[in-house]
Amino acid sequence: MDIFIARQPIFNTKQEVFAYELLYRSGTRNVYAGIDGDQASSEVIGSSFLLFGLENLTMGKKAFINFTRKLLEDEVATLLPQELIVVEVLENVEPDKQMLSACMKLKELGYLLALDDFTYNPRFDPFIDLVDIIKVDFLQTTPAEREDLVSRTKNKKIKFLAEKVETLEDFHYALQAGYSYFQGYFFSKPNIVSGKDITSFKLTYLQLLQEINKADLDFDQAERIIKSDVALSYKLLRFINSAAFSFPREISSIKQALVLMGQKEILKWVSLVALRSIGEDKPDELVSIAISRGRFCELMAPQIGMKSRSPDFFLMGMFSLIDAFLDQPLAHILTQLPIAADIKEALLGIIESRLRDVFEMAVSYEKGNWVKALRLAKKLHLEEHRIINIYLESLNFAQRIFSEPQPERKRIETVENRIY
Repeated sequence: MDIFIARQPIFNTKQEVFAYELLYRSGTRNVYAGIDGDQASSEVIGSSFLLFGLENLTMGKKAFINFTRKLLEDEVATLLPQELIVVEVLENVEPDKQMLSACMKLKELGYLLALDDFTYNPRFDPFIDLVDIIKVDFLQTTPAEREDLVSRTKNKKIKFLAEKVETLEDFHYALQAGYSYFQGYFFSKPNIVSGKDITSFKLTYLQLLQEINKADLDFDQAERIIKSDVALSYKLLRFINSAAFSFPREISSIKQALVLMGQKEILKWVSLVALRSIGEDKPDELVSIAISRGRFCELMAPQIGMKSRSPDFFLMGMFSLIDAFLDQPLAHILTQLPIAADIKEALLGIIESRLRDVFEMAVSYEKGNWVKALRLAKKLHLEEHRIINIYLESLNFAQRIFSEPQPERKRIETVENRIY
């Protein structure tokens, strides 16, 4: 059986990740041959999520999971730890006595309950008295309906979640309307301000990226750029002396570190560090998605016979959200980035190519667009099980990057003399 999994972030008012919604199917249709969809979903929840590990998929955050009437009747939610999931009751589940009893039992066990794609009707009042969160689709409701729902709800403990929030304007509107949680890709869209400049430290990283992408890397020039930033120098020395390399002697020279790493590893390391630093004023999830996209594209390169270009694929994924990091149009930023022309064309969607197909595959998995993902898999002659393994590895890679401790200021200062 092929398992397809994606996750979509759910944010709080501070644009921090509160939870992820897990999207799953047993294929492009939510059924097995000869087995109904409810049983198929039960199998997916009961085995595949536990096999992959919920904590691996959500980095320890809560997971919103859709539950049909049958899944609620069968108490499938109890297979999963209450501290890690939110039971999302689908919009077609009627609040009859049996369903209310099932939901009450879950509440008593400590599970959080959410109503999916909710539109108000008096018959749903018993559900409203039970649930913790109500999800409202912003693409399917009018502003008046969204605000009316918040104002008419008597249970003030309920939190409202705005779904399909695609722009910052939508986010700010929902925030003012009293919504507590937000789901959508508003955080990845650039908040473009006319004439906005790029801060000096971000320019330092872009300058370094330009230098290390040259065909003939000038190690002396790269060393000078790195030395201009004490924190960056510290990070490089810490990295080269980590278990990833295990050199017999401690490396204390920036230039020596660069030579030992080689251009490909330097490029990858600088890209990761640059992105994290450039994104300091952005939601962590934006950085996480950019990193996981980069890793996904990098791992896909050998699968389509382009292993030698893995670093280019990594950059393609990493920089696919650079417009949101710098709050400038993507086409404008790409003219300044020293990456291959076909990578730029793939990101802008100018022409069809295998690079563009891989990029769209990454985005399709993020959004749970399985029909498109399978179409691209067939086009690239790839087996689905390989892609899901690559997707999970890309999530784990991003999690590992974020779990690395950040340098403390005092520790940076102690190596200042060794750097200069």
